[in-house]
Amino acid sequence: MDPVANPFSPGAGSRPPELAGREEIIRDAEVGLKRVIMGKNAQSQIFLGLRGTGKTVLLNEVLDIAEREGYISAFIEAPENKPLTEMIYPAMRQVLRKLSALEGAKHLATRGLQALRGFASVFKIKLGDVEIGVDADPGVADSGHLDIDLGDMFEAIGRAAQAAGKGWVLLIDEIQYLKEEELAAVIVAVHRMSQRKLPVMVFAGGLPQIAKLSGDAKSYSERLFVYPKIDALDEVAAHDAITKPLDAENVKIENDAISKINKMTSGYPFFLQEWGHHAWNVADGSPIDINDIERATEKAFARLDDGFFRVRFDRLTNAEVDYVEAMASLGSGPYKVNDVAKALGKDPKSLGPRRASIITKGMIYSPSYGEIDFTVPLFDDFLRRTRLEI
Repeated sequence: MDPVANPFSPGAGSRPPELAGREEIIRDAEVGLKRVIMGKNAQSQIFLGLRGTGKTVLLNEVLDIAEREGYISAFIEAPENKPLTEMIYPAMRQVLRKLSALEGAKHLATRGLQALRGFASVFKIKLGDVEIGVDADPGVADSGHLDIDLGDMFEAIGRAAQAAGKGWVLLIDEIQYLKEEELAAVIVAVHRMSQRKLPVMVFAGGLPQIAKLSGDAKSYSERLFVYPKIDALDEVAAHDAITKPLDAENVKIENDAISKINKMTSGYPFFLQEWGHHAWNVADGSPIDINDIERATEKAFARLDDGFFRVRFDRLTNAEVDYVEAMASLGSGPYKVNDVAKALGKDPKSLGPRRASIITKGMIYSPSYGEIDFTVPLFDDFLRRTRLEI
């Protein structure tokens, strides 16, 4: 079939043609945004899920809703080796500049920009054409304590937005890469916004361990945030994710072909898009049948192995490769830490630093005490298929 008309769109953060199975999550986000801009309380949200479950897609969906509801948005991706201050400074500056152009917010936004210069100065942020410290508002956002100064900036933006009848929504992807003190500062700032009833919300996406990390950072975080679990799609939603885009193109797919896709992808949204994409391209026409899916599976694995999986695998050291291969050799996770150590013939305590390094790289996580699992769905299958030949 014509590849130009292919409705499927595998890619990092690419919105699928059918956002199946996420209706309740999107509705809850919309309700929260509407409440906060009206001056009512609502909890910010952190989407928790493995790689390829669509967290970034949902953040972009929230961004679109927020802008329709009168929010000014800022989207950042938390870096592994860069401080939060460097990432959030340009986002806050852009928001304040937009607010300074609105009549009702002009004065408060200008004061916010002055405070931001003090923030930049104390955290040694390079500002390009802005001279650090000039015209700063002394005593605001310049203490050098991130949990205080970030709260000051959130409040400055929130008050300017409120004066203009607007709101501010900050979206943070890959939030698990924030240092504990950075995560704590975001939580403190959100707490202050809730206390002041200012129209500011934070939506974030991260790996499953972030719920524990946020609790460790600030014990009251569970009252400030809700943590929707972004998981694989159930059978009905996975069916819709494949069939509805095809229906829109007047193409059918046989039931056994859909069953094969569900089996191969385990219902994970990114993989559904990958299999749908290749099934369309290899099929001669409608309906797509099981033979088409067999050929699509071969192409999907080839592309995933060379790209999606390989990029992550190549970040590991030789010792870390040994560790994840030992995990995969045990079958499907989660895995007991002691069982992995036994497979490696090592003392579990001696493997602690190696395991911690792999967790820091975002490749594995601890779903419960004494257990680990891969953050990338089907990564164990990739290792068995390409490395272990099991």
